Amino acid sequence: MRLKLLSKIKSPADIRNFSREQLQQLVDELRQYTIETISQIGGHLAPTLGVVELTVALHKVFKTPSDKIVWDVGHQGYAHKILTGRFDEFSTIRQFGGLSGFLKRSESDYDVFGAGHASTSISAATGIAQSRNHSGKNFRVVSVIGDGSMTGGLAFEALNNAGALKTPMIVVLNDNKMSISPNVGALNTYLTKIVTNPVYNHIREEIWNLSGKLPFGKSKARTMLHRIEESLKSLLVPGMLFEELGFRYIGPIDGHNLNDLIDTFEKIKDVRSPMLLHVLTKKGKGMANLDADEYQADAVKYHAVKPNGKVSTKKVDSVPVFQDVFGYLVCEVAKNRNDTVCITAAMREGTGLVNYAKEFPERYYDVGIAEGHAVTFAAGLATQNIRPIVAIYSTFLQRAFDHIIHDAAIQHLPVVFCMDRAGIAGEDGPTHHGALDIAYLKCIQDMIVAAPKDGNEFRNLLYTGLDYKDGPFAIRYPKASSIEFDKLGQAELLPIGSWEVLRKGENTVILAVGPQGYDALNAAEHLTHQGFNCEVVNCRFIKPMDIDYLNNVIERFNKVITIEEGVSTGGFGESVAAFLSRNGFKGDIKTIALPDKFVEHGPRQLLLDKYGVNQEGIESLFSIKDSTAKLVDLENT
Repeated sequence: MRLKLLSKIKSPADIRNFSREQLQQLVDELRQYTIETISQIGGHLAPTLGVVELTVALHKVFKTPSDKIVWDVGHQGYAHKILTGRFDEFSTIRQFGGLSGFLKRSESDYDVFGAGHASTSISAATGIAQSRNHSGKNFRVVSVIGDGSMTGGLAFEALNNAGALKTPMIVVLNDNKMSISPNVGALNTYLTKIVTNPVYNHIREEIWNLSGKLPFGKSKARTMLHRIEESLKSLLVPGMLFEELGFRYIGPIDGHNLNDLIDTFEKIKDVRSPMLLHVLTKKGKGMANLDADEYQADAVKYHAVKPNGKVSTKKVDSVPVFQDVFGYLVCEVAKNRNDTVCITAAMREGTGLVNYAKEFPERYYDVGIAEGHAVTFAAGLATQNIRPIVAIYSTFLQRAFDHIIHDAAIQHLPVVFCMDRAGIAGEDGPTHHGALDIAYLKCIQDMIVAAPKDGNEFRNLLYTGLDYKDGPFAIRYPKASSIEFDKLGQAELLPIGSWEVLRKGENTVILAVGPQGYDALNAAEHLTHQGFNCEVVNCRFIKPMDIDYLNNVIERFNKVITIEEGVSTGGFGESVAAFLSRNGFKGDIKTIALPDKFVEHGPRQLLLDKYGVNQEGIESLFSIKDSTAKLVDLENT
């Protein structure tokens, strides 16, 4: 496709003198260029295709970057990136060293607020808008939030606050009835009802126009008509939720009608009160089948695509990834135990629960993008002898930290947390890396934290967690191959806090967490040929640690290496070092972990290699020239 307009745009200022015909051509070029590029290199596709017209209209009407546009999450931000000076770099998006797949403040002045987690845009926009009161500056503020993100409580906390403050700002509610999975819950039903009653705003305008024409006083007339208006709210827009929160509601309007979007923004851009504009869009427009019967399936399929146009459906492999092992195991558990349920936060596909949701619909709960609620909801179930399995990405479970402590751990409620994407999450970058879960869970009293080295051990830990009745039990696993998994295998209940010696050795011991146990084994075998005889231990329980084994370490070894796919600060290695030093260990201790900084985006293995969280990282700690197995004096972390 020839990009007659798009290739010449260096900033949004270039489009502000475009005619409506040129803007429509720009929309077509943007959509096609995005499809062609992302189909080749991979990335989030459907979300941004649904907001191309909206993006063009926003940058046409608002004087960005002086005016501020705050995007929720960033999946929808690809067209925004292209229009704001990043056209030449767009083919590097989500590639190592290239553009971020999300909004990133350090990348562009147009990226006002960065976020990889949902439901933050209204809060951030409220803060930005309120800053005008303190700085004396005058600019407009727009928040763009999807209806999926509106299932998160933070969005309503912000609406409540902004409405009370009467903050002049615009919230654009991008309603496509989707997050990644189809939206769920009462809010989705509420928005659907609004769509069926679009006449309210027209009648409201007519009422207020009429007030100036009545034969008695304008003030008295408007008081009377206000009562009529309140009745119309209940009749035409059930609840008038947004108006009651202090936002003037407008819409819904067609989010793919560029002229209507531009005209509406021009009319409301300078209104000095909180406004909510409800726009209807189709996620994946231009690629997904927009027939009602097939739309949801295609919108999910094209949410993210792999390079060369392959959709992100999983291929059959001899060794499944941990995500698929989890999906298989929870179905296996459900057949054996009627007291179990599964809970997720709008991530049915991402956590591997598609088959479970179909096979056990009455025992499956998608609570929307509301991780805190998911945890407290699970805790409530646990009080009644139901055994909840909460499947949430490691990075998203951070949002429920307080709930884990107060609603599960303090009350010693047996909730099982299964944390996908622990460690390096790949091209999604620092907002999605699960680097912190060891540190933030390990500090919680009475919390059990575990990590399987492979799929078979995952089964053992899941059944062990369900058998444990004294408090919460967390299992972390990466976005990677499960290495070994036998579908016909039998579960073994493991003693809490027990470690497994994978290879006997002397002088040096390698304590490995999760699949890094295989890196440790490979390193030990290779080092054998260099004259080193290392013991390798699978530290499947991060907390509690195997104290008996650690006491044995003090007696038997001079050198200790730990390796984990988590941040070094507050991690497993620090726990081992603290215990050994407190108990008189005089040898060398080296910790291999992710650094105490936010790790950039890129392929998982490339990043593990870069930071030495692998076989080579272990081997680099040995001086090959020294047959006495001296550890190299370097800081790997």
